[in-house]
Amino acid sequence: MTRQNYDVAVIGGGLHGLSTAMHLGRSGKKVLILERHWSGRHASGATAAGVRTLNRDRGELDLSLQAMEMWHDMPGLVGDDCGFHANGQIWVAEDAAALTRVQAHVQALERDGYRHEELIGPEELRRWLPALSPHCLGASIAKRDGAADPHRTLRAFRTSALAAGATLVEQCGVEAIERQGGDWTLRTSRGNWTVPFVVNAAGAWSGRIAAMVGDVIPLATKSSMMMVSERINPFIKPVVSIVGRSLSFKQADQGTLVIGGGLQGVPDLDKETSTARMRVLAAGARAATDLFPSVRDLRIVRVWAGLEAKTSDMLPIVDASPNAPGVFHAFGFSGHGFQLVPIVGAAVADLIVQGKTSLPISHLSARRLMEPSPVKDNTP
Repeated sequence: MTRQNYDVAVIGGGLHGLSTAMHLGRSGKKVLILERHWSGRHASGATAAGVRTLNRDRGELDLSLQAMEMWHDMPGLVGDDCGFHANGQIWVAEDAAALTRVQAHVQALERDGYRHEELIGPEELRRWLPALSPHCLGASIAKRDGAADPHRTLRAFRTSALAAGATLVEQCGVEAIERQGGDWTLRTSRGNWTVPFVVNAAGAWSGRIAAMVGDVIPLATKSSMMMVSERINPFIKPVVSIVGRSLSFKQADQGTLVIGGGLQGVPDLDKETSTARMRVLAAGARAATDLFPSVRDLRIVRVWAGLEAKTSDMLPIVDASPNAPGVFHAFGFSGHGFQLVPIVGAAVADLIVQGKTSLPISHLSARRLMEPSPVKDNTP
């Protein structure tokens, strides 16, 4: 039996799928969310939840800056602040070469009219980070940045999507997508649905979903790892990263240290698993203790890793399908999609409801990553 009582099927019940469903529902669309396992099973449930404009690629910076305005009004969007604290994010320079790099970065932003990042010297850096090692020379800081609680964020967006009228079907994998006249039929493990519009927000598996509608988009897979320490008294508020090293370092509300920053495990898409690599995690721990020697003797109490799609240029795809009318993509966030969640959903909803969006997604096209179609020679 094929059901046809929805306007849009969103494939993927992670944060970007939930955000898209929420915005679509509020625009009057009847939305079906199909999730292979359960909402937030992979990247959305494994994120460090950084809310960052700091050191963003120019291709997504304008979008990120607009997303930051939404984060500062998150209770108005989803009825919860999602545990977001705007305590700043800081990119620390440990030596002269790193400091030169930071200075050039901020100066280039300023020349182009951006003012969200600032240079700070050693004295101000230590006012922000009193426990920082004395060898550090300076930093750039984005004072409106911060971090959120990933589980509160998932709950808030899921609740808001359902309140907007979306239907979430979990334990429901999409096995095929077929064109039926002007619509699309999704064949799943729990029956079939036919809809005019499809949103591909399937995370690490989005390339496979895209291929079902004729979009061949090369993707790699990230297996980003995190580790959490035992609880200690509060000593740091901003999120800290280091020039030239993989580190994201913050202290959660309950006192644990959350350490990550692009440390990669071993992904397996077919088994849907991600295996932690202890030696790589040790390098992240070493970076953390180099910056904050006082945490050297803390115990790590757990580690985890999540699966996510990675594009060749590390920018996501937020775009209509080039080959499949009515299909839209929102994937490939390459380890830095959490902060973009509220605005990507709004952009995709615009594309479906209005046929266009004023939001700055021009650098996030699908076509930029796709092989050009061969030119047919019709010479007789």
